Amino acid sequence: MKSGLAAALLVLVAAGSQAQQRPELRVRRLTLPRELADPDNQFSGLYIVDQQLLLLSESRLQDRAEAKLYGLKLSDLSRQLTDTAYALPHRTFPIRNLEILRGKINGQHQVYEGLEALTMVGSTLYLSVETTTPSTNCYLLRGTLTGTAVVLDTTFLQPIPKPTFADGTHVYNAGFEALTTDRGRLFGFFEYNYFAGGSYAYQLPVKGGPGAGKALPIEPLPFRLTDITRTGRRRFTAINYFFQGGGEEAVYRTPDTDPANTGLIKSGTTYQSYCRLVTLRRRGRHFRWQPLADLPPRYMNYNWEGIAAYQNGYFLLNDKYTPARPYSSVLLYVQ
Repeated sequence: MKSGLAAALLVLVAAGSQAQQRPELRVRRLTLPRELADPDNQFSGLYIVDQQLLLLSESRLQDRAEAKLYGLKLSDLSRQLTDTAYALPHRTFPIRNLEILRGKINGQHQVYEGLEALTMVGSTLYLSVETTTPSTNCYLLRGTLTGTAVVLDTTFLQPIPKPTFADGTHVYNAGFEALTTDRGRLFGFFEYNYFAGGSYAYQLPVKGGPGAGKALPIEPLPFRLTDITRTGRRRFTAINYFFQGGGEEAVYRTPDTDPANTGLIKSGTTYQSYCRLVTLRRRGRHFRWQPLADLPPRYMNYNWEGIAAYQNGYFLLNDKYTPARPYSSVLLYVQ
């Protein structure tokens, strides 16, 4: 009995040691211009193109928010990383025709909530639209990025049916939070990927057509997948975030039968917010993932919504939610 107890204790100690030794990201915080730090932007995605970092506003038209992207030059961001006193210049790109498309979405008895992700295939820009929880579809939009604006194609409105639980109910506050590309293909990722019957990413139809496209199984991933960035052929890095709240948010909690993941978000009977980066690889028609690194504890309670790979690290952006008021948007560079 004593030897068995000793062996069990050694296992527990080893497990605790491994938990404590999870890699932690090194963080550098940039200073956004006041206009970009404003919480009314409620950012939802990042993307790099033409040597600039694009910041996507959720563009909540129902709240009379302006539909727009912001642009920050990579050279300016690099300069501020070495000279913290340098003030970042920025550009604003209004998103044209979104109100027309919102009207079409609501005309299909769905309810537009906001823009959630962006990516590009060649010169074509794609945006994902989140709808209210009871709505059966999310949507894919496309357009072009000019030197002054994003011009959306009012003839392209691709419905993407939301995956549901076995009883047909929808996941609370979940949409297609992440878009990315690989070898000219467009992939969309749902926010919740812990379905008992299997979860899927989707190869989306860039030319439009019925259905959500090809369903590609994804290894069960707990918590939320809030954005993704391509890092190489068939390789990606994503934000994996858990918010500590209860009520309808409790759907994102893992059960005690999954101790490895539950231990990341629960101490005793108390839940705490948690955020890490995970790597995904596409092998054939499947996606598999592995943990990459945790954010430092002081940054666990920010609602991280955007990621973009840059050099040997990543830019991270929250929507507006921070551990305490006053809320603001925060841009990090992590390695």
